[in-house]
Formats: sequence, C-alpha cells, structure tokens
Amino acid sequence: MSQSSTPSIILTRRWPQAVEDKLSAHFKVSFNADDTPMNADQLRQALCEYDAVLPTVTDKLDASVFAPLQPAEIKTRLIANYGVGFSHIDLEHTRRLGITVTNTPDVLSACTADIAIMLMLMVARRAGEGERELRAGEWSGWRPTHLVGSKVTGKTLGIVGFGRIGRETAKRAAGFDMSIRVYNRSAINPDVLKSYNALQDTSLESLVQQSDFVSLHCPGGAENKHLINSTLLRQMKPGAFLINTARGEVVDEAALISALNDGTIAGAGLDVFDGEPNLHPDWYGVQNAVLLPHLGSATDHTRNEMGFKALQNLISFFAGETPPDRVA
Repeated sequence: MSQSSTPSIILTRRWPQAVEDKLSAHFKVSFNADDTPMNADQLRQALCEYDAVLPTVTDKLDASVFAPLQPAEIKTRLIANYGVGFSHIDLEHTRRLGITVTNTPDVLSACTADIAIMLMLMVARRAGEGERELRAGEWSGWRPTHLVGSKVTGKTLGIVGFGRIGRETAKRAAGFDMSIRVYNRSAINPDVLKSYNALQDTSLESLVQQSDFVSLHCPGGAENKHLINSTLLRQMKPGAFLINTARGEVVDEAALISALNDGTIAGAGLDVFDGEPNLHPDWYGVQNAVLLPHLGSATDHTRNEMGFKALQNLISFFAGETPPDRVA
C-alpha cells in the first residue's frame, strides 16, 4: 500500500506507546500532542480531515459536533472508540453521515469489576476516611469506636446491568459469600443466573430495597440518564452503599450528595462522574464517599489490549470487512 493510499487516522488522546507504534506501522497517524480533550470545533475538523477518528470517553461527539456537517463534507468513515462505552457518541448522527462506529469490549471487564469490589470494600470499611486522617497527621491511635464501618461478607449485592462487567463483579462477590440479586432490562437465562447463584428482580425498586450494596454496570446514554435519582435513593436501605463504575450520567449526583449528607444511605464509591473531569463542587466536602479519577481500565495490560482491539477494528474496516466490534 502506497503512502498516499494509506488511511489517515487521528488519536484524540495519547495511547500506550506499544499501541501507537503498531498503529503507525499500519496507518498514517496523527497524535494530539497536548493530550487534552479536543473541543467541538477540533473534533469537527478531524471528521473532515481524517479517514478515521479514534476517540475516548473524554470526547463528546454529540449533536453539537455532528449537526452542522453534511455527508459530503465528511472524510471520516470510521470512529474507532477506545473503550467499551459509547454513550458519548451520537449514533443517530453517525448513521446519518454514514460513519461506522466500533468499541473495545471484553478486555476491560475483569479490571473494572476489580475496581467495583475495591470501591465497595473501601467505602464500607471507611478506608478513604482513614487514609485522609493518617495523611493529615490526625490519628491518635486505635480505639474501639474509631472509624467503625460495615461488614461486607455475607451481605446482599444488587447488580444493575448483568453484562460482562456485571457478571465479573458477581464472580468476585461470591468470594465474600454475598447473595447476588440482579436487575436487567431483558430476561436472563435461568442457567446463567444459576451459574452465578443469582436471583433476577423484576424491578429496580425491588432490587434496591433488598440490597446492602448496589453496583451499577448498565450502559450510559439518554435511556439511563439519572436512572438513580432521589426517588430511588430513598428506597434504598439506610445502611446501604451505591457503587458506580458504569457512566457518570446514570446517577443524579446532586440527589446522591444530598442522600449521603442527610444519611438516606450510608455511603458511595464512584469511579465515574457526570461531566468529568469537572466534579460537582459539593463532592469535595462529602466524607462518606470514595472518589476515583476513572481508573476502571487503568492497568498496563488492559489499556494495551483496548488499543489492539481498536487496531483490529481499523484493519478489518479498511480491508473492506465488517469490523469485529461494530456497534453502529
């Protein structure tokens, strides 16, 4: 393939070096040297200049980016997303413009489930509060009433969304002898439920009413916008905990902050936020929450494998084949 016929691609953020090297061996690659999120004008320009755009969750490819464009203006034929979630991409507009969209499933399920369990343990056992106390030089020593948390072993875990990550989370929770309840919009095969020793609730309300921990693993997007709201939070047990490693927009954060501050629920562990990296300003004063900067897939192995997945989608697409991880 000549240089002139080699597809041109742009990475909106810097990827692991091993992945960037392999991409450069197959394609004419441009990098976002600043490694900061591209704005709407920059993303729109990229769609007009490159054969493929490789975004991440930090890139809001919404109607404000796509609406001004017509198919004749677009050079991009593929958006190869680096990540499994794609609620930041407006699929209605990509279809209108004839752009194929892919993601990178499977490879990040295990490490995201690890983070969910870690958040559950940290918030229940008040680990974040304890570390902050130590680092501030305020620890006065062991005492029977100091930072008493909640037991995790033997409790009930409610999982919202029983896809790959939800199932990996259930597998890990079994090691803590937890009872597993599941809410999923579609029915789950009874044999699958049995293999995880799980029960499926018919409503989200039923699940939260019976769970000591509620862990979110559902997709983002308009369908699930503020799925967890003030009404649902009031139906949770007073001593319950909410864990979110899904998408920030799934939770009404103002309602959650209020529920944490007034004791409606005991605590929360979050790895994702609505509008990240900008946090609701009230989060900084909430002590009964563990907050992580979107670390779900942050292992060397996983971040490399995500990139190699995207590479395979690119190679297949530009070879005239259906990419293996096409979502639209």
